[in-house]
Amino acid sequence: MRARSFVVATGLHAALVFGAHAQEKSMPEFRVVSPAFAEGAPIPARHAYHAENLSPPLAIRGVPAAARALALIVDDPDASSGAWVHWLLANLSPDIALIAEGKPPESAIVGRNDFGAAAWGGPAPPSGTHRYFFRLIALDAKLDLKPGFTRAQLEGAMKGHILRSAQTMGTFSAR
Repeated sequence: MRARSFVVATGLHAALVFGAHAQEKSMPEFRVVSPAFAEGAPIPARHAYHAENLSPPLAIRGVPAAARALALIVDDPDASSGAWVHWLLANLSPDIALIAEGKPPESAIVGRNDFGAAAWGGPAPPSGTHRYFFRLIALDAKLDLKPGFTRAQLEGAMKGHILRSAQTMGTFSAR
């Protein structure tokens, strides 16, 4: 009897674990990609700070159902002064599927980049090849931020509200 109870309990545990794992697999993956460049590939010159300085388009999928807002941080960790902020967006609608090229969504509050503007500031490495990370964060609440907020203010406001994050990365070389 004891052996049979163990088998039943083990089988039940396996079914619960497998069921939970299968449920995780059925949830769509939270993703952000750019139609302008492949993961790890060069970002087109038109998006560079000293060119057209247009933000690249970003496609979004799999936003968690519990998300009430999204935030975006674009930075270059290879800058000599530390991670250089190129774009900050907060309170994007969780229903958004595409951030169009060259402008933030109407629902977004735009933060201040390290060029000193509340706008996109494209790649502008002084030398070598740098990586640019586009990190999208799903939040369980809208954030109380004013236009021109800083990265530190954004990160402080997000504490305790992050559901999931997704990222893509492109590169850019000094010309």
